[in-house]
Amino acid sequence: MLPRKTALAIATFVLIAVLAPNIPGKEHLPGISPRAVASAFTLRIPWPEARSIPAPAAPTAVPVKAPGVTAPAPSPDLTVPPGSLDRFFKALRRAEARRPGAVVRVLHYGDSPTTADSITADVRKLLQRRFGDAGHGFLLIAKPWAWYGHNGIGLDAKGWEIAPASQARAADGFHGLGGVSFRGESGAYSRVTLPDDRHTRATVYYLGQPGGGSFSVMNNWDRGGAVIAKIDTGADEKRPGFAEFALPDGTQTIELRVTTGRVRLFGYRFDKDQPGVQYSSLGVNGAQVQMVVRYFEAGQWTAALRHENPDLVVVNYGTNESIFPEYIEKQYPDELRSVVARIREALPDASLLIMSPMDRGVPEGGDIVTPPALEKLIDVQKQIAAETGCAFFNTFEAMGGAGTMGRWYREQPRLVSADFMHPLPPGAAKVGALFEKALVAAYESSPQ
Repeated sequence: MLPRKTALAIATFVLIAVLAPNIPGKEHLPGISPRAVASAFTLRIPWPEARSIPAPAAPTAVPVKAPGVTAPAPSPDLTVPPGSLDRFFKALRRAEARRPGAVVRVLHYGDSPTTADSITADVRKLLQRRFGDAGHGFLLIAKPWAWYGHNGIGLDAKGWEIAPASQARAADGFHGLGGVSFRGESGAYSRVTLPDDRHTRATVYYLGQPGGGSFSVMNNWDRGGAVIAKIDTGADEKRPGFAEFALPDGTQTIELRVTTGRVRLFGYRFDKDQPGVQYSSLGVNGAQVQMVVRYFEAGQWTAALRHENPDLVVVNYGTNESIFPEYIEKQYPDELRSVVARIREALPDASLLIMSPMDRGVPEGGDIVTPPALEKLIDVQKQIAAETGCAFFNTFEAMGGAGTMGRWYREQPRLVSADFMHPLPPGAAKVGALFEKALVAAYESSPQ
């Protein structure tokens, strides 16, 4: 077995080698030649023109309930412009009242921490505890990264050609709802073990296309189950497809298997027939706002978003951009505006929240400090959230501000890994609880 420090050094180099091609301003990485780690990668795509968005009224404090009703103080780290979270709060009220069909759908887009359902799993658990469990939500077909996973879910797959939008991306930009494309031929399979046997419906997101093959879905495959769906992906032209089917009572495992030809899939959604929250974790390793602007084909992403029809979309990028001050100054603001514009165009009625990245640590003079560009990026996010009428959660300040990752690394037990970026489970739970608490306080303080 390798010594611990040696193993950490090797793991860090591998991580840098994987992520380097996708980092804006990668030519400034000290001591690493992008040519050495990514000689086959060249990025020469014109910057898109940002679309303008009418500026809403300036943010104000969230109003409290009527006199005589005690409401919790809203979090100073959550800014809620008037009306920005109205749809989300209305959906929560319906779910809390247990009205039939009251499902609160949340899409949480993020970077590497959310690829392992970190933070998002804790928010999901806390919201579902109060408002009900409407199902797990979205899940990718297979693991694009060895550490990909969702809390309580088992995922085993074989035979897929995998193209994440942040790395070995699909040339046509079709990456589905979750940012990853999966191609498979006859024999390729995906097996899912659900957290319980109370899910009642499932949806498979696929691409309809000329010459498309077919796949089948079997429930409880490990206990001699039966085929419950057969889907032909052939179509006259390329277009997103959504195959929804019932899950028999007691279903806890499913197997999807390509039966003929070649198919292209994007993911699953799992639903329960009861009121509650469905919190989908949509993390992509190495993700940045430029991934959405450059590599998500607008039409197919719009179709996927509209099929979900979420009550709240959380945009939680920034970690991978946070050490490139020139990029943050010049390109980042318009790219973030473009992402907001695309979501607004696809989902004009949905609530939208920009969630800042966590603190990040870099070694300096024997200490672990916050890179100055991170705070500049968060200032830009806050400004654009105000311009575009988005709610804004300052994760960085909520968790303790500058130097937090250094403190977390020195704590026992540690709350962050040795890269000073990725939270360990206790750290992720802490951030998830801060975010959920801020959302619920704003909900309880909002007018009925």
